[in-house]
Amino acid sequence: MKKSLLAVAAMTAFAGAAHAQSSVTVYGILDVGYVGGNEKTGAGVAETANKFTASAQSSSRLGFKGTEDLGGGLSAFFTVEMGLTPDSTSASSFNNRQTFVGLKKNGLGWAAVGTQYTPIHEAVAATGANGQNNIVGDLIYPSSSGFGQGENASSNTIAYTVRSTNMAKIATDSFAGFTGKAFYVMDGNNQNQVTKSTVTTGGTDNTTGWGLGVDYTWKKLLVTANYQSFKNETTSSSSSISTALSSSPQSSTAPNVTDNQQYYAATYDFGILKAYAQYVNRKVTSGINSTQYATRSAQQIGVRSYLTPKIEAWASVGNGRYQAYGANQPTANIAGYQLGSNYWLSKRTNLYAIFGANGSTSTSSTTNASYNSNNYAVGVRHTF
Repeated sequence: MKKSLLAVAAMTAFAGAAHAQSSVTVYGILDVGYVGGNEKTGAGVAETANKFTASAQSSSRLGFKGTEDLGGGLSAFFTVEMGLTPDSTSASSFNNRQTFVGLKKNGLGWAAVGTQYTPIHEAVAATGANGQNNIVGDLIYPSSSGFGQGENASSNTIAYTVRSTNMAKIATDSFAGFTGKAFYVMDGNNQNQVTKSTVTTGGTDNTTGWGLGVDYTWKKLLVTANYQSFKNETTSSSSSISTALSSSPQSSTAPNVTDNQQYYAATYDFGILKAYAQYVNRKVTSGINSTQYATRSAQQIGVRSYLTPKIEAWASVGNGRYQAYGANQPTANIAGYQLGSNYWLSKRTNLYAIFGANGSTSTSSTTNASYNSNNYAVGVRHTF
């Protein structure tokens, strides 16, 4: 009897130890190659880029993620992901891409808190032909390698907010083809205002945000609809909407603005190729004067296909428009296209070649301006 009790106790202790065991995965991307291109503004500013650099196809990164089975279909999980800059020797070449901890319940969904991607960014990743690369020509995920003029100056934050700190996010499992996501951002700080000479400290500095996303999958069709809004209120700042929108409707952290964003897209897999259709809209409004605002909208179509078992190719074309009200805020029409290909050496390593171009024409009561650029890259990318 004593032996039986000891055996049961030993098995129980072993089961408890196994139950508490967690798993951790190290993952990442390293992307290096050659990048070139040209850009020119109507004001006569021209720039040419030629360099061996990094992250033309995918932003290089290093991440750690793990899960722990808590029993009863419940598990804990975490992700810590840092951006890498392979072409830099600076100690600040790391940056926080994602850091969050959450709980998941099988058959229901999950919830997490921390720095996380927005639902729109995750939807663009699933419905964009270009794979969120960093070459010009993609109007939904506008980015560039080696440039700093025109729309390229705002990088990939101009169309929508990519990620946010201070976020609580939930997501459902799939029910009848539908999955849903929602988030809330809260970062508030209220202090008594004290004026010393001409310097004002204290006051209100509140950043909030919320968003919803819904995906529907039926056979080879995927449809997604997403909306998110960010608001910043800063009573200790005198910044106006002309400062917040001096370049573009892009910054949800600018003082005293409301930033509304929406994204709709669909993909269909025809077998020989996959087709994409996307639409994004963003409107930033001054919290001081609601008549001052700027909007950016764009639509884009694309295709992606394996030409051979090892050669993959894609193409996209799109156009869009800025419309702004306030000092020095002209209306602008934008357009862009991109071509690219991968040669897969293995499931984790590929060679790539990408070419993209974009342009814009703008008018105001005092200025007629134009902007054009092209950007190209060849390189190698390894995922692990």
